[in-house]
Amino acid sequence: MPVALYWLCFLAFVVGIVTGLGAVVFRGLIGLVHNVFFLGRLSFAYDASHFTPAAPWGMFVILVPVVGGLAVTWIVSTFAPEAKGHGVPEVMDAIYYKRGVIRPVVAIVKSIASALAIGSGAAVGREGPIIQIGSALGSTLGQLVTMTAGQRITLVAAGAGAGIAATFNTPIGGVLFATELMMPEISVNTFLPVAIATGTATFLGRLFFGDAPAFFVPAQLGAIPNQPGSALTLILYALLGAVTGAAAALLIRALHWAEDGFDRVPGRYGRHAFGMLIVGVTMYLLWRYAGHYYVEGVGYATIQATLYGQLQGGAFLLLLALCKTLATSVSLGSGSSGGVFSPSLFIGATLGASFASVVAMVLPGAPVSAPAFAMVGMGAMVGGGTGAAMTAVAMIFEMTRDYDIVLPMIIAVAFSLGARRLLSPESIYTLKLVRRGHPIPNALHANMFLVQSAAQVMETDVFVLDEDVPFHDVLARTEGAAFRHVVVTRAHEIYGVLRINTGLRRAVSQGAPEIMLGTLAQRNFIVVQENDVAFGVITRLWKQHAAMAVVVGRQEGRGPVRVLGVIAKEHIADAVAMSIRIFPGQAESRPRRGAMRSFNRKGKKKKTDGDAKGAGNETDT
Repeated sequence: MPVALYWLCFLAFVVGIVTGLGAVVFRGLIGLVHNVFFLGRLSFAYDASHFTPAAPWGMFVILVPVVGGLAVTWIVSTFAPEAKGHGVPEVMDAIYYKRGVIRPVVAIVKSIASALAIGSGAAVGREGPIIQIGSALGSTLGQLVTMTAGQRITLVAAGAGAGIAATFNTPIGGVLFATELMMPEISVNTFLPVAIATGTATFLGRLFFGDAPAFFVPAQLGAIPNQPGSALTLILYALLGAVTGAAAALLIRALHWAEDGFDRVPGRYGRHAFGMLIVGVTMYLLWRYAGHYYVEGVGYATIQATLYGQLQGGAFLLLLALCKTLATSVSLGSGSSGGVFSPSLFIGATLGASFASVVAMVLPGAPVSAPAFAMVGMGAMVGGGTGAAMTAVAMIFEMTRDYDIVLPMIIAVAFSLGARRLLSPESIYTLKLVRRGHPIPNALHANMFLVQSAAQVMETDVFVLDEDVPFHDVLARTEGAAFRHVVVTRAHEIYGVLRINTGLRRAVSQGAPEIMLGTLAQRNFIVVQENDVAFGVITRLWKQHAAMAVVVGRQEGRGPVRVLGVIAKEHIADAVAMSIRIFPGQAESRPRRGAMRSFNRKGKKKKTDGDAKGAGNETDT
């Protein structure tokens, strides 16, 4: 039974509260683990935007990710295997293939496992875990309260949007993330609960973390003068988008190459320990020769330094991007628990700044700014990798509060998404599901077929015959005719329907030769008017378990019923296919239309209309 919209909104409000508080607890756990593992002290205070001081363990800091990885492996494999990985594909899988059902234990296990992974140095993000945590909370509430699967899915999407909004202080981005990637259907009934949950979680996050943006940038960093020469700058932003699109495709492939490679390593503990050892070595070498750990954890310190122009050198910034790609792929491929959003921001920022440095070197005096290109690179990498273009633009704007960056961001994200789709048709989220055999739709289409009239959906290649017509005579007199549906009448009224197929032909030919249509007719049908909306017709077919809907025209006086056509399940499928052909990239198809035929009770053909659609046909007895 569905719940009322106001009750669903109240449940979404509860999801927002719990998810917002969950984000606070989750970040506190990350801080605790990080301080214990890297600094040897008990404290929840941790600002990821500042570089981690040198650990007192010296070279043995290499083993910190290994110890954390072993703990993550035990927790995940013991309590909730679905908590492994970056979380978002599992949520999408639950939405499209499990009716929005996520086990409640996932929220707890994901919190602890991801906090251990991120805090101990795994090169993953904190947004994927909080998305899965919020989704699990929404699903749990949707299972406790009796509701439809669609409403439960709405709460799952609300939890996802609330989680990402509370983590990054991006309410608009949270709503767009849920609608762009999580919600199979967008309407007031689904959008309103998501907006309420997202807004509530954002408010709670600001109470604890403040209302400052996730990253601070210099004033008017992305400003572009309104003059013809600025076209060159926009072209360079477009080229940056293409480069980040290629980088996104590389990250997508690297993640799955790492998964396939580590699957060959025997034992899940040895597999993860080996992967985290690679991360530890990479982290230590960067500290030894570059002064900071750089790739450990979410990497916000590196992003912030890049946005302020504190990291210089195109080769070094490119090296950081490659190291983060390696560390993230190895972390998740070997079995860690965390997100890919933050690593994408890291790679995009360093790649964008590196691109600007190269342009400045090749074209001295070119209108480029490394911090501005870093900021645009962040959005382009996220948009290209995840496929969520609107989310990327909105979130980077909210995370930096620089409106001037929106125009170049849109251009770069568009080119990045296009380049990535040329190199990798699936996104960083959907490729994992495709490999699992669970493909996800890559576009949301409006249900335009639902507003068509019955006359537009119906099949007109229909025979209207009296119940006393022998079935054998009909077949003999219409040999070679391509028809499948018959409307059977009795005394000018519709008596039943009949679908003629190969099985029925064989069955009747082997049985009584004089069997009448009235004996074969099915009585589970409905009668609809030609102007009835397809949505209402489908609803009636489903509720009454009818095999077919007979479409009739307006009856004049007491004359016979004018049968215009029929609607069966395959006609609804055809209508759906026809409705999406107007969208870009969809192959066009032609509707199959035929002639309406009517016979008298002896099987003699009475009338044929070359195009009977809308013209109608009177029953003849």
